[in-house]
Amino acid sequence: MWCMPHPKKPDHTLVLLDTEGLGDVEKGDNQNDSWIFVLVVLLSSTFVYNSMGIINQQAMDQLHYMTELTSRIRAKSLPDEHEVQDSANFVSFFPDFVWTLRDFSLELILDGQPITADKYLEYSLKLKQGNDKKIKNFNEPRLCIRKFFPEKKCFIFDAPAHRRCLSHLDQLQEEDLNPEFREQVADFCFYILSHSKAKTLSGGITVNGPRLESLVLTYVSSISSGDLPCMESAVLALAEIENLAAVQKAIAHYDEQMGQKLKLPTETFQELLDLHSATEKEAIEVFMKHSFKDVDQVFQKKLGDKLQAKLDDFCKQNMKASSDYCMALIQDSFHPLYEDVKQGTFSKPGCYYIFIKKMNELKDKYHQVPRKGVQTLRKYLDSKEGVVDALLETDQSLTEKEKEIEVECMKSEAAEAANKMLEEMQKKNEQMMQEKEASYQEHVRQLTEKMEKERPQLIADQERVLALKLQEQERLLQEGFQKESMKLHVEIVYLKKKQEEPLPCNIL
Repeated sequence: MWCMPHPKKPDHTLVLLDTEGLGDVEKGDNQNDSWIFVLVVLLSSTFVYNSMGIINQQAMDQLHYMTELTSRIRAKSLPDEHEVQDSANFVSFFPDFVWTLRDFSLELILDGQPITADKYLEYSLKLKQGNDKKIKNFNEPRLCIRKFFPEKKCFIFDAPAHRRCLSHLDQLQEEDLNPEFREQVADFCFYILSHSKAKTLSGGITVNGPRLESLVLTYVSSISSGDLPCMESAVLALAEIENLAAVQKAIAHYDEQMGQKLKLPTETFQELLDLHSATEKEAIEVFMKHSFKDVDQVFQKKLGDKLQAKLDDFCKQNMKASSDYCMALIQDSFHPLYEDVKQGTFSKPGCYYIFIKKMNELKDKYHQVPRKGVQTLRKYLDSKEGVVDALLETDQSLTEKEKEIEVECMKSEAAEAANKMLEEMQKKNEQMMQEKEASYQEHVRQLTEKMEKERPQLIADQERVLALKLQEQERLLQEGFQKESMKLHVEIVYLKKKQEEPLPCNIL
């Protein structure tokens, strides 16, 4: 594997996968060569087949690996029972095919007219009529090249130098090489550098370094274990790695932003929910940016669960921080009053009302302070209920009737406080339900938006495959191969039907 910065495309790396020749007895048997051929086809965006001389049957026979592709590659992990042959999907992810012919000596003339190297390749890929084994062997590799590879190109090269110089070719300077050969090499390099596309997966996912590594490991693992390498499975394995990383990136962003912006306790519960909602939206955006092929939104659901758990934890932290804050405020305000009770300040006749007045003043003062709730104060006052009862009971200036009225007032106040606490809890529950619904809608909105953005690329890929199949079907029909043309027609009808199916959108 040779890697270098692309000389014409910034932020691209040119990767050459060199098989170092097929058929080398020192490197394994035919099985080994077949799997190398499969790997190169699966990993490359442009497949360059290099051979000597003209395109004849011997050259085609050396391409017998082509005919084995249908039995060595799977496009889908579990083809649908109503689906057309799995190999019908090959053209959607196979590389462009470039045939380079070295030491080419034939004059490019057909029917007395000069032709291009591409026309020569097209002519060489014509099929023969007939059903016997010899005809079948003749047609099979040609049909595979025509059906599976989206673009086909041919380059011819004269001998690089005079015959007597070939033995020490590596010692020659560039200017010593055949000028026509140099021009042909320049044309070839220009085409490869200008027309070879970045390797992409279904959905327009561009292959980068880590993705290439994952694909290689997945394919080699499948081959080594005796399974067939599967394009869909490899992409899903890659997606699983990247989608898990996307969840982690999204959570890291959420943690960072909440850590910077959240000050506990918040003044209101809604303030916490609003901050969570805004940060959650950003986290989902991070996930959408770095995820792909999230089948059934498995990883988006994981993200949603993690974000909900984060919110639940922040709610608990906020409640504790609020309780601690309120208790400190209560102790600071009410502790001196109850110390006075201990000292007997309110033990004199008529002092009960003085105590109640001071108590109400402290309550009013407490309620004016921001970032506090009623629950902590209620619990504190309930814990001091015995002190108040004792003051009421021992105040000899009060009649029994007045004491009864005070008891009823305290009960009424306690009931009112309990109702207020219940209302506050119900309000929080409603706010949480509203937040969950808003969260769900945000997930759906961003998922739908992402799918709509990806749809044009998906349609373009499908249209490209359909156009290639229609073009090949027309050629087969013109050449008189109705049976093969009908097979392609069935594939085309199936692909058009799949194209009309709505995009799946299952979330949470």
